[in-house]
Amino acid sequence: MFCCRERERVSQIQVSMESAVSTSAQKRLGRIAGIAFGVGTQVLFFWTVIYLFLFLRFGGWREYSANDRSATWWIDASLATLFVVPHSLLLAPMTSKWLKQWMPSGLFGCLHCATSCVSLLVLFHYWGTSKLEIWHATGWSESLILFGFYGSWVALFYSLYWTGFGYQTGLTQWWYWFRQSPPPRRAFVTEGPFRYMRHPVYMSFLGLIWFTPIMTFDHAILTAIWTAYIYLGSYFKDRRLLRFIGEPYYLYGKKIAGLPVIGFGSLRYFR
Repeated sequence: MFCCRERERVSQIQVSMESAVSTSAQKRLGRIAGIAFGVGTQVLFFWTVIYLFLFLRFGGWREYSANDRSATWWIDASLATLFVVPHSLLLAPMTSKWLKQWMPSGLFGCLHCATSCVSLLVLFHYWGTSKLEIWHATGWSESLILFGFYGSWVALFYSLYWTGFGYQTGLTQWWYWFRQSPPPRRAFVTEGPFRYMRHPVYMSFLGLIWFTPIMTFDHAILTAIWTAYIYLGSYFKDRRLLRFIGEPYYLYGKKIAGLPVIGFGSLRYFR
């Protein structure tokens, strides 16, 4: 009887030790995967930015044949929407809450960035160009438009600097996860470009898609869909910030419009 009990006790200890070793190995593998995911996301982001610049400046690389031309508009519209849908879903509080049950919160920013990058790369690969031109600027008008295009890139990175560039790519959240320390509370920024509009990043992105010397039909589809998305995105971002920041953001919104050029409807001053 004593020997049986002793064997059972030894067996239970062995099972506990094996379980502990298995759990430790899983944590180690999870941490390695998280590190690789964070580093890979940053490389993917910079690669995507290069392609985004080339795509918006010179257009797509695939021209549909005469037989496929009738399908160009809905394929391009679907690709433009492909970027919008997952980007919006991941920002939804319900989605964020569900995903954080299955992955560390420090990696969620990287997931959002990687998803956006993959959506854009798919768009670049399958996008069809059109020969139909809505406008074609030359001479001084072309130079003026290109000045606005390149200036929008400068304004974009300047705005991202103020809002926290690392938060946009998930690098900041990932870095604190890597160090196994809690991230600081994100600051509420009202300086720099935020003195003139609530959403300077969105305003800069509008410049990227509107300032083009050659507005082809396919680029017009992209511009229309993404302009609508930026307008709606600004509205929902205001709702999120009012929820998380509260009265300080409301008082800020009473003095600063969302976007000065299209500051109507939800993008006007708060009332």
